[in-house]
Amino acid sequence: MTGATSGIGREIARQLAALGATVVLVGRGEERAARSAQEVAATRPGARVEPLGVRDLADRAEMRRVAETVLARYPRIDLLVNNAGGIFAPRQETSDGVERTFALNVLAPFVLMERLGGRLRSSGAGRVVNVTSAAHRGQHVDFDDLEMRNGYRPYRAYGRSKLELLMLTREFARRWGAAGPAVLGVHPGVVRSGFGQNNGRASAWAFRLAFHLVGRSEAAGAATAVFAATDPALADRSGSYVVGRAVRPGSPASRDPDTARRLYDACTRLAA
Repeated sequence: MTGATSGIGREIARQLAALGATVVLVGRGEERAARSAQEVAATRPGARVEPLGVRDLADRAEMRRVAETVLARYPRIDLLVNNAGGIFAPRQETSDGVERTFALNVLAPFVLMERLGGRLRSSGAGRVVNVTSAAHRGQHVDFDDLEMRNGYRPYRAYGRSKLELLMLTREFARRWGAAGPAVLGVHPGVVRSGFGQNNGRASAWAFRLAFHLVGRSEAAGAATAVFAATDPALADRSGSYVVGRAVRPGSPASRDPDTARRLYDACTRLAA
């Protein structure tokens, strides 16, 4: 699972390890990933938690390296959790020249699903959980400015990226079909974590205030992703959007199959 060294990601890893899963923590920095793996493993005797440090998952070379490393190390993969994500102010670009919100929140999950899909399918019961958000509501995909080079706004970029990830969830479900891994999008709720603290003081303060007022615990937020990852009843609900312990429709835009196909094709070009 990605984004596993802090916040809800580390808590998802802890809950999965407590269930007996061998968990591979993908996180920024070798030392940080190793330290987080030790902390998670310490919460359950005999837990198998292994680190995979990355320099920057928003870079295409690192996306590919993560996939290649996982394929080389693990002959069986039962679950992929795409949790890594962020919001960035002001607008930033990766070393590849791709807008960072789109690269991390959309393109990285796309690449991992593309490259690990075959191994997940061969497990016989593979599953993908994409951590999206209710922030997708009210958003749309702008193919004329997919990377928001004009009129960039951090929250809009974030909301669009979560819409795009939910649309890719549905598109991969359609492409893989009943014989493929189940692909699910989840909304963990507003979670008290360090999310958004990488930005300026005003923005970071606003996130802290929101989390204090309406945020739920990391354990509660992680429980939604763990439910989506493990509940047998969801095995035949591929393409669904899970909120709490229930399947919800998501926004009308998230259910537009033609736009989802166009987005898949755009991601294919950008990931090349």
